Amino acid sequence: MARRYLVLALGVVSVSFAAIFIRLADAPVLVIAAYRMMLASLLINPIAYARSRYELLHLIKAGLALPLLSGVLLALHFVLWIASLSYTTVASSVVLVTANPVFVALASHFLFREKLSRQVIVGIAVCLAGAALIGYGDWTLGLKPLFGDLLALLGAIAVAGYYLIGRRLRQTTGALSYASIVYSSAALVLLLSALALRYPLLGYSSTTYVMLVLLALIPQTVGHLSLNWSLRFVSATLVAIAVLGEPVGATVLALAILHEVPTLTQVLGGILILSGIFVAFHKSRLQAQQR
Repeated sequence: MARRYLVLALGVVSVSFAAIFIRLADAPVLVIAAYRMMLASLLINPIAYARSRYELLHLIKAGLALPLLSGVLLALHFVLWIASLSYTTVASSVVLVTANPVFVALASHFLFREKLSRQVIVGIAVCLAGAALIGYGDWTLGLKPLFGDLLALLGAIAVAGYYLIGRRLRQTTGALSYASIVYSSAALVLLLSALALRYPLLGYSSTTYVMLVLLALIPQTVGHLSLNWSLRFVSATLVAIAVLGEPVGATVLALAILHEVPTLTQVLGGILILSGIFVAFHKSRLQAQQR
């Protein structure tokens, strides 16, 4: 039993390092995102082919439109979120992008007519208040942090679309096959975009390459696999609530490694957002879609 919670904790700690590795990688946003998804694809595709090749073939024959769209949205999410870290603090960026379940709930309501309970509505209102508080606090520091906050929120919207598609496709597709197709399509979109804009893929410092490898290995592979493994043994609700520790972990790591001290409004806004998500979704199946 203890091992299950240790693996869950490992997953949360691993994904908390993502913002730190990004900040320490001295490369353009598209290059960082492309390397993250290319390396993750190289790690997961051989495993997916070995264990789920027939399901992969069935998925390809059934049509790739939705998986490819999901990959595009995932690529867009990483570009927006990674870019936000160049403008605002780790604390603001990570907590705002973690608010993606709010957009999943709203989209499910307006697109699929799913009813929003009073609990969810209250939670969303609390989240919006937290986002407004962070935005106000960062606005007082200048337009640059506020722009970073906006990018993080747009990243949350993009990943919400990715989760909505995933919720539909995962009803008939295994996690490994789905991840293989989506990661590969995201990697291809990012790579072609980087090449089209003539960003060099080589010539960076050894430190940057180490950070890029760590980014693909620890948050993307170890972190996500640990969280997915945990879903087999503990409730999706517990996993989703545990993931709310990511902004806390990322903020602590940013303080320790980057010497980045969050402001009072960022701390209070973050508390409101995480509290709102907890209130709205701790009993909801939507939480199974988080990270």
